[in-house]
Amino acid sequence: MNAADTRELLARIVKAYDIRAEVQEVPLDLVRAIGAAAAEELAGGRDRLVVGRDMRRSSPMWSDAFAEGVCSTGRDVIDLGEVSTDLVSFASGRLDAAGAMITASHNPASYNGIKLCRPGAAPVSLDTGLGAIRERVLLGSTMSPDAHPSEASPRGRRRDRDLLPDFAAHVRSFVSEERLREVRVVVDAGNGMAGRIWPAVVEGLPILTTPLYFELDGTFPHHPANPLDTANLEDLRREVRAGSQALGLAFDGDADRVFAVDEHGRPVASSLVGAAVAERLLERHPGATILYNLICSRVVPETVRAAGGTAIRTRVGHSLIKQRMAETDAVFAVEHSGHYYFRDNFRADSGVIAALVLLETVAEAGCPLGEVLAPYDRYPGSGERNLAVADPAVTLAQVRAHFDAEARDLDEEDGLTISLDDAWFNLRPSNTEPVLRLNVEGDDVAALDRTLDRVLKVVEQAEAGG
Repeated sequence: MNAADTRELLARIVKAYDIRAEVQEVPLDLVRAIGAAAAEELAGGRDRLVVGRDMRRSSPMWSDAFAEGVCSTGRDVIDLGEVSTDLVSFASGRLDAAGAMITASHNPASYNGIKLCRPGAAPVSLDTGLGAIRERVLLGSTMSPDAHPSEASPRGRRRDRDLLPDFAAHVRSFVSEERLREVRVVVDAGNGMAGRIWPAVVEGLPILTTPLYFELDGTFPHHPANPLDTANLEDLRREVRAGSQALGLAFDGDADRVFAVDEHGRPVASSLVGAAVAERLLERHPGATILYNLICSRVVPETVRAAGGTAIRTRVGHSLIKQRMAETDAVFAVEHSGHYYFRDNFRADSGVIAALVLLETVAEAGCPLGEVLAPYDRYPGSGERNLAVADPAVTLAQVRAHFDAEARDLDEEDGLTISLDDAWFNLRPSNTEPVLRLNVEGDDVAALDRTLDRVLKVVEQAEAGG
């Protein structure tokens, strides 16, 4: 592959927050070069990196190639084996080393990718490391380890290390095992890494798990490991309804995100889970700061303030949230997309920590999830809708002009957020697709439907040139 082809490929696969591509597109030499570049860019003077991988069929090859690249720079690789992304973050924080997770998260089996962090689990995005890694790879041009400028250095070593027991103990530290009571839960691992992580976390706890698809299988034989798509929750919903279960949990492929269904099999918005977890954490950290991204439900800041905490709104995106957590010393942050961040987890997100705190809440309440969350479930929302538009800036300008006179509050921190008398909405450009993402929430269903219809009509008129 020549330099021009390499540049074009890297432009496509280096995303805003990670590297992701169809496996057949990416030569292993390129993965090796990325490993070397990541070591040079992220190690921060340390002599080792931690590397984990998911259960995809291509992950061992990608992990080997990435590790070879790291070792070519003279740095050691601590090989964590098949783990979750949040375990890699934990290892990066605990060992103060840069980290790499070979995974394509919720993407289909034909994909793979690389998630990276600096020592201490500090986030890496396009602007804070991924772009520099891409340029370092391009400087090598041939993607060959023979051409890497640090090849003359002594090669590093690769050593296996099992941190799952340590991670499981760390996760359990977020709850009071004495306060945990018996609770019945269905967990759908989607043939992903939760199938390995969850049993270790709940071992010895009074959590009665009905497992779905805990066998690690990167071909995803039962359904895609993408619980954000409610079609992939059908088996979980059916299993919860079939037994006397308090709730159901579904993890994505690398197990850093978790989604819940209640005892009736109804999907639960991440904002409601976030509000419940935030209130729980405020019991342990009175007056603490909680972050929520700007498309979370109003119930999150309302719950935080009612519990005596400080609620701060942030933009969407894990790197931005982690940075804001560091600035504010926030103990917790929630994103609408099933990501939950914990200060005492090196400010990294963890699906299993959020799940365990939620289970503690349900167990102590002595009632199923739907009853626990009923007080929070007071604002109907549209969910996120993707709107294909030719020119996002033009469309946003027309939507703003349409609603400007009646807006009670308007800001453009991340796209366009407008609060009306009985509803609010956010319309923002996607970081990864040529679409605008729309979220609407109303005081009631009528206000939701009315506002959603109005926004969609304005967007349609803008596309028609009106």
